[in-house]
Amino acid sequence: MNSSFEVYGLSTGIIKPGDPIAERVHDAADRICGGFEDGDIVVIAETAVATAEGNVIVLARIAPSPRACELAEKYQMDPRTAEVVLQESDAIVGGIPGFLLCMKNGTLLPNAGVDTSNAPPGCVTPLPKDPDQSAVAIRESVKELTGRTIGVIIADSRTHAMRLGCSGVAIGAAGITAVIDDRGRSDLFGRKLEVTKRAVADNIASAAELVMGEADECTPAAIIRGIGLAMDDHTGIETIDAAECLFMGAFRMNRNDG
Repeated sequence: MNSSFEVYGLSTGIIKPGDPIAERVHDAADRICGGFEDGDIVVIAETAVATAEGNVIVLARIAPSPRACELAEKYQMDPRTAEVVLQESDAIVGGIPGFLLCMKNGTLLPNAGVDTSNAPPGCVTPLPKDPDQSAVAIRESVKELTGRTIGVIIADSRTHAMRLGCSGVAIGAAGITAVIDDRGRSDLFGRKLEVTKRAVADNIASAAELVMGEADECTPAAIIRGIGLAMDDHTGIETIDAAECLFMGAFRMNRNDG
């Protein structure tokens, strides 16, 4: 990969359910950086993708279950939001005031990715139903619109253990290898690397987050240009079993909150 690259924030305006998100991103790219080029990687916020796909939930239509009410009282949440989180989760691991800590699709994340920020008033936005397929569809649409071969990352903002603030993480990808295996390479002193794998898609997502913003910027996407990452037909983000995770391995997974 190249040692220098460019990052362009793509301002699309507010994305509404049913909007053709690939076209909106394409139009923004035309205005801001002259359109897509082969090898570009476009990073798109999961909330914008979920909204365009119609995955927006009106809280007034949600009837919280007794379990949701129990968790909402324990963790100081809206019971309707807690119910949506329950429906979106594979398991509830625990929580803190305002958030449930959940397992979903092999990942540990707050509120199962259910987002209240940048959702219409009175609504919440879960994660896209299939982020990898969303990335594939956007990639194919850009190819049809422009003839260009690009990579696509669907990104979310996440906190990390014992750290303040959020950074980007890839939850879906198409056209790139999301994790590069450096095992077998030598370090500065000739020692062979035994466990190192680079989370390339996550690192790219974090670079994009610097220009995308989290508030009212209306910049739900970014282009990473010139990074030199090979385009391929790979799809998906690799996860590991909770028992293999450095953080989750310290906790028992048979808690009774879920």
